[in-house]
Amino acid sequence: MAELPVSFIQVTDIARVTPHMARVTFEADRLDAAVGTSPDQQVKLCFPLPGQDRPVLPEESDDATSWYYAFLAIPEDERPTMRSFTVRRRHPGSDALEIDFVLHGETGPATRWAGSARVGDQLGMVGPSAVYSRPVSLTDSIASSDWLLLAGDETALPAVGTLLEALPEGARAVAYLEVADAAERQSFETAGDVTVHWLHRDGAAAGQSEVLVDAVREATFLPGRPFAWLAGESGTVRSLRRHLVNERKLDKRAIDFSGYWRFKLTQDDAPTTEDMAEAQERLAEAGQE
Repeated sequence: MAELPVSFIQVTDIARVTPHMARVTFEADRLDAAVGTSPDQQVKLCFPLPGQDRPVLPEESDDATSWYYAFLAIPEDERPTMRSFTVRRRHPGSDALEIDFVLHGETGPATRWAGSARVGDQLGMVGPSAVYSRPVSLTDSIASSDWLLLAGDETALPAVGTLLEALPEGARAVAYLEVADAAERQSFETAGDVTVHWLHRDGAAAGQSEVLVDAVREATFLPGRPFAWLAGESGTVRSLRRHLVNERKLDKRAIDFSGYWRFKLTQDDAPTTEDMAEAQERLAEAGQE
């Protein structure tokens, strides 16, 4: 069983990337050597409950399953809320890292925390680990394709940033990125040959707009074989993937997809039938590699 690194991280700086995206810099009590070494690297953040200075967590374990059972054994009135995030950047030669938070009101524990976070606040961090997030091999993806297709909403921007910034010189990529409006656009440094299409909901609620799916459906693709990376609201990601497989005839193995969130549902809600089907398909594809 894979190891599951566990650490506590403390806020050292908070900056606004856009009106609704906060970049929080943390200093960790210690960071696993793997943190920040690859793009699209996911971790679990644990948020303290009201009245707690920092979350209550089990000690680190070499057995990820045992650690998670110990986590679930924490009394409900003490157990922290856990959510998935992407490491945006690790500061070289240090135990400092940056994580971006989408600010969308009082709709969940993570955005509530980020909206009121202060220097000195502490969270728990679990991972990175292949137990819950298969790392993206950008080198293999580029080698097996002619260009990269990236599609996602604002929750995918931290991962998109790491992917674009990791591209080798001249690698071709096209990104379709859905955000609320023009003020939410970001800039990314990259050595690749990248075209970014910013798509604005302009008043439509996140998860209810078809702008991203419509843009990909109507797009004229570059010649050659693409490798597709899709992330964001689960229903949107499923629609994009069905389009790429059924209409664009992409091999399923040439698509990396992840539903980061679900419209009107949280990570604490029970998985839907579609969620379970998606999880089973991801496991089946992983077993074929």
